[in-house]
Amino acid sequence: MLAFLTRRLLGMAVVLAVMSFIVFMLIGLMPGDPIDIMIASNPDLTPADGARLKRLHGLDLPLWERYANWLGGVFTGDLGFSRTYNRPVMEILLPRLGNTVILLGLSSIVAILIAIPLGVIAATRPQSRLDGAINLFCFAGISVPPFWLALLFIMIFAVALGWLPAGGMGAADAGFFARLEFLVLPVATLTIASLAGYTRFARAAMIEVLRQDYIRTARAKGLGPRRTVFGHGLRNAMLPLTTIIALDFGTLFSGALITETMFGYLGMGKLIYDSILGNDFNLALVGLLLATLVVLIGNFLADIAYAVLDPRISFRALEVAA
Repeated sequence: MLAFLTRRLLGMAVVLAVMSFIVFMLIGLMPGDPIDIMIASNPDLTPADGARLKRLHGLDLPLWERYANWLGGVFTGDLGFSRTYNRPVMEILLPRLGNTVILLGLSSIVAILIAIPLGVIAATRPQSRLDGAINLFCFAGISVPPFWLALLFIMIFAVALGWLPAGGMGAADAGFFARLEFLVLPVATLTIASLAGYTRFARAAMIEVLRQDYIRTARAKGLGPRRTVFGHGLRNAMLPLTTIIALDFGTLFSGALITETMFGYLGMGKLIYDSILGNDFNLALVGLLLATLVVLIGNFLADIAYAVLDPRISFRALEVAA
């Protein structure tokens, strides 16, 4: 197990290092830089002022040297300043990160808790009317764009009925429960957007598992339907579903840009998008690397879940597969 953990952690460090270099170069090659934007927006600044500011902030150096300076600052705990907000990057990222964890964490948990029972019900009654209704709901959920669903919810529950706010997050100093009403519509939008896919995967995995020989053997030995389905079938069907959930885990930190924009929610997705458009190099770079790190952590946790769900899978086998 120790060898597996060491190998995976080293692999994650290498991937982060490579991604940091690629993202830094891509952002650095974008037309214009923060100083150019500042000069264009302020006619009182002269080209000499621009050259002095670029020299002060190190923007006159080659890209590789700027990357080396940034990397050296990372090892000392300095992730740089945000040009847009004129504050340290982590002071901007952490509150937005907390908002995204609450929003997408709630929507993911609700979607999984609903999708698994629906998938099991559909798989145990294939080709029935109930299975057809669940499949129809899933196809509709996959086909409906999130922005259209968000607009529909706003028109019905905020404009027509007036039950819920159309957007925003409430007062900055308000507690979690005081902000719950602002979370209902965005959480419902994201839940429906991911629920259909999870249900389809759970149904397909359960149908495949219920056709296996050990399921027929358990039934032949007189094991009850509930114990057969949930005790033997669902645990093995969770393996492919765990992979899908792990791959979607990166969304938890990168954020749902469309939904956050529609509801005016201050999360990671909108922050990264705005920082890229505003050439806020440090903020965009750290935000993208944070999303990459969470994807890697999600894959790592999925490997751990495989060993927990299926006793036949050992850490030695995972190490060989990696």
